[in-house]
Amino acid sequence: MRAERFGDWTSGGRRRRRRRRGGGRTFHRRRMIAACGVGLVLFAFAWLLVDMRVSGHARVASAPADHTLHLTVPKMKRVKNIPVYTASSTNEAALNAGAIHLKGTGFPWEREANVYIAGHRLGYWGTGSFLVFYDLHKLREGDKVVLRDAEGRRYVYSVFRRLVVPPDRTSVTRPIPGKNIVSLQACTLPDYSRRLVVQAELVEVVEPPVQASAGG
Repeated sequence: MRAERFGDWTSGGRRRRRRRRGGGRTFHRRRMIAACGVGLVLFAFAWLLVDMRVSGHARVASAPADHTLHLTVPKMKRVKNIPVYTASSTNEAALNAGAIHLKGTGFPWEREANVYIAGHRLGYWGTGSFLVFYDLHKLREGDKVVLRDAEGRRYVYSVFRRLVVPPDRTSVTRPIPGKNIVSLQACTLPDYSRRLVVQAELVEVVEPPVQASAGG
């Protein structure tokens, strides 16, 4: 324990002690205020990070008015700028048109999302669904998946895993915390008994070229 130094019992000594004590209290109070200020800043920053993860307003890009998407997968023969409409899994008309973005799952412009897209493996002759996801099984880690929104913005994803799951495994439609991913789903062959799911993570957002003004 550090020994304390006491002043004399004169009035001058008492005044000096009061000044020293007062100065110590002021210094201590300033340190507490500074510490509280730093704590509040850190708390606000942490809350901002949490809010960015959970808030629908936290976005990679602005949301277009038209939510229609187009899908391109360079390694898949028939997936070249095909339309993807948001619909429920029971909407056969939308599924037969090409592929569907499962209603209730994320969009590519959101910071945290699982953009879940389903398509037929064989499909129906004469429709946009015919063999659309036939070669989904050929995708490997690092292959690219590209989504384009209605404003021409491109979202480039890189494949990081493949899953084979039962038809009722709805957990694969949920987002992965802190990530923006796209999931492509089709039935397994030859018996359609399970679901093949390929997932890719967002690596780049490419803005559309700026249109020159009419007067320029």
